[in-house]
Amino acid sequence: MTSAPLLSGQTPLAVRMRPVSLDEIAGQQHLLRAGSPIVALADPESSSPGAVSIILWGPPGTGKTTLAQTIARSSGRRFVELSAVTAGVKDVREVMQEAITQRDLYGQTTILFLDEIHRFTKAQQDALLPGVENGWVVLIAATTENPSFSVISPLLSRSLLLTLQPLGDVDIATLIDRAVTDARGLNGTVAIADSARAALVHLASGDARRALTGLEAAAAVAMSSADDDTAVATIDEDHVAQAVDRALLRYDKQGDEHYDVISAFIKSIRGSDPDAALHYLARMIEAGEDPRFIARRLVISASEDIGLADPHGLVIATAAADAVAFIGMPEGRIPLAEATVYLATTAKSNAAYAGIDAAIADVRAGAFGRVPTHLRDAHYAGAKRLGHGAGYVFPHDNDNGIVPQQYLPDELDGRRYYSPKPLGAERDISARLERIRRILGDR
Repeated sequence: MTSAPLLSGQTPLAVRMRPVSLDEIAGQQHLLRAGSPIVALADPESSSPGAVSIILWGPPGTGKTTLAQTIARSSGRRFVELSAVTAGVKDVREVMQEAITQRDLYGQTTILFLDEIHRFTKAQQDALLPGVENGWVVLIAATTENPSFSVISPLLSRSLLLTLQPLGDVDIATLIDRAVTDARGLNGTVAIADSARAALVHLASGDARRALTGLEAAAAVAMSSADDDTAVATIDEDHVAQAVDRALLRYDKQGDEHYDVISAFIKSIRGSDPDAALHYLARMIEAGEDPRFIARRLVISASEDIGLADPHGLVIATAAADAVAFIGMPEGRIPLAEATVYLATTAKSNAAYAGIDAAIADVRAGAFGRVPTHLRDAHYAGAKRLGHGAGYVFPHDNDNGIVPQQYLPDELDGRRYYSPKPLGAERDISARLERIRRILGDR
């Protein structure tokens, strides 16, 4: 078999495969349309020299560093990279001074790429302002945190904020196939099975760097375990699992497993088993299920299975959905787990759910009748002449707040839709409702 090394020196595959032009960039097409700020900045022939600074905001592995380096390479501009983790005000000032020198002596524009700008203090970010405002550098700053909270306002106002999205599955698959065949990558020393590609795409969760790192490790496993007579080793699903030291969940978001797991999740909550519910929640999270889908199912479960046995269930489920939308993943797993455990361990009742379905069934069957005259709207002209509102008794005028009068149409008088269970908060509701119905029936 071919024993070509997988690594060029010690440079990781993800670094070697960084695009050399905007045409090679996968995903982020909303930022790469003709005439966009990034395209203009990367064009050495652009009439605008690209004095505009940019803040790139997006999750890890979406191409922030790649975009910055590609812009510099394509435009022919000088490129300087700093990391907010290690750089300080002194480093920033040195870059600014050198940028001025390069501009004045050689007419060369400097692109300063600052990774993780959210880690800079206010004073450190202030040091960037003169260079950005006077055009000494074109700042391309990258952050995984919301710039509205992590970048000072003067810097935001002097920069364009561009949002990067997680790469789609097709984009990740394209990057994997390119890395397998490209001379900068694995150079055809391995092949990859469809199942292995799908597994890497799945594990990547929109992160190109994670996908290529996993591919490189899986290729090493495949080559080391291949027969000597094999011309080209083929990466399979087992090689991926061994490489990432992680079980590959068989979970197709569009297939049976998707519906089976969410069904087991909801039924475990309904069955008051928090351990099983957390297990299925973990399977969905690890499989890359949309957390908004999980949150929606929790809200439905709180309404359908917990109901008025614990009215706080819906509040907690809705709060978890809001929290996931606000903080994203992976931290979103925590409010999802909190809501899951709460719903699984609290009292259950589907009485309200059963009640509305029974009422809808009657309406669909034609059992609805006319609204009793005393309940009809009496505010519009001529309504009182028709007797609308006549005989209606205002409940708040009664000491109990309840008066014996008919509310259902004649055809349905006495029909019962809501039957509370003697569980949780519905136990109190049941006792109160019994007294209410006794008064309402005493007409």
